[in-house]
Amino acid sequence: MNRIDANGALIPALGLGTWTLKDRSCSELVEHALAVGYRHVDTASSYHNEAAVGAGIRASGVPRDEIFLTTKVWPNELAPADFMKAAQASLKRLGLDQVDLLLIHWPNRDIPLKGTVEALNKARREGLTRHIGVANFTTALLADARKLSEAPLVCNQVEYHPYLGQEKVMEADHEAGMATVAYCPLHRGGELLQEAAVKNAAAAHGVTPGQVVLRWLVQQQGVAAIPRTSRKERLTENIGIFGFALSDAEMRAIAALSVRNSRLCDFDFSPEWD
Repeated sequence: MNRIDANGALIPALGLGTWTLKDRSCSELVEHALAVGYRHVDTASSYHNEAAVGAGIRASGVPRDEIFLTTKVWPNELAPADFMKAAQASLKRLGLDQVDLLLIHWPNRDIPLKGTVEALNKARREGLTRHIGVANFTTALLADARKLSEAPLVCNQVEYHPYLGQEKVMEADHEAGMATVAYCPLHRGGELLQEAAVKNAAAAHGVTPGQVVLRWLVQQQGVAAIPRTSRKERLTENIGIFGFALSDAEMRAIAALSVRNSRLCDFDFSPEWD
């Protein structure tokens, strides 16, 4: 599988997002994803499935050092003392000594970023994680976090799909040597997959519309995608995106869908987006 070299972290370009997956079905899906070739798994404390993700990893039999595992700390635990406890609790639930990437899940305007970034670096120094990064950070917040961090940040995980342009964020990530990791990469529901630009490319390459959208993402420099699915057959479909490439014209036609500017994950605690 293609990997992105992001400030020393080799991040597989396609990962399994586990938001909403729970209990045994989550464990079985993680195990199956690893069996069909996935090597990137994404979870978070707020997903309440870290124990199930850890169980799936162990059941897979895939050596731990072959798997790139990400978890995240929720915004109400970003004060320095709370952050370290949260990171340690995540590891305990996962049944692991270390994750590959630890992220600030969302910024918190009520907690100084300086202390949070210092705690993030402390988690790295103490071996709780190999790499550190952020999620849902604007360009301004990212600039602040980079200045405050002693270790390089390796990714900014953000909502990204053809209905939502993220050019400013991606440019900032790229300039910093970071990966942009796209969550909700297929939007939600089937509307995106019915767009003519997507369907025409799918027909031209003999693939599915979902594969086209994921390919559109990972074909961009420095972009990884972490689609969530609850269907095992979809895992095999998703990982098949490395067998074809979209033309420049197809890439542009799909990118033009961003005129819709549809953001799915926008909450009262969200930052002021770029």
